[in-house]
Amino acid sequence: MVNAAEAYKRQQILTATPEALTLMLYNGALRFMTEGREALEKKDFEEANTALQKAQNIITEFRVTLNMEYDIAHQLMPLYNYVYDRLVEANLKSDVEKIDEAKHIISELRDAWAKAMVKARKEKGQ
Repeated sequence: MVNAAEAYKRQQILTATPEALTLMLYNGALRFMTEGREALEKKDFEEANTALQKAQNIITEFRVTLNMEYDIAHQLMPLYNYVYDRLVEANLKSDVEKIDEAKHIISELRDAWAKAMVKARKEKGQ
C-alpha cells in the first residue's frame, strides 16, 4: 500500500507543469549528486554508484528532450554532455571534485530556470 507521502509526491508530479517538472528534475539531479558525494566520502561505492547513475539518468533525460530547433538547446547540449562526462568520471575514479564541478553547473542552470519561471509567471499575470 502506498503511504500518504508517496501518494502526495506522485500527485505533485502528475499535476505539475512541464516547467515545474524540469525544476524537479534539476533538484533531483542535485540531490543525487549530493548523495553520491556523501557516499564516496564514506567509501560506500555501491551507494555512490547508484546515486551517481540516477543523476546521470536525469542528465540523459535533459539531453534527449532538448528541442534543437531553439538556439538555447545548442548551448545547453554541450553543458549537459560535460556534466554527464564529469559524473561518469567521478563514478569511475571516486572523485568528489568532479561531482562538485557537475553540481556547480547544474545549480547555475537550476537557478536560472527558477528565475525564468518566476519571470514568466509575472508576465502572464500582467
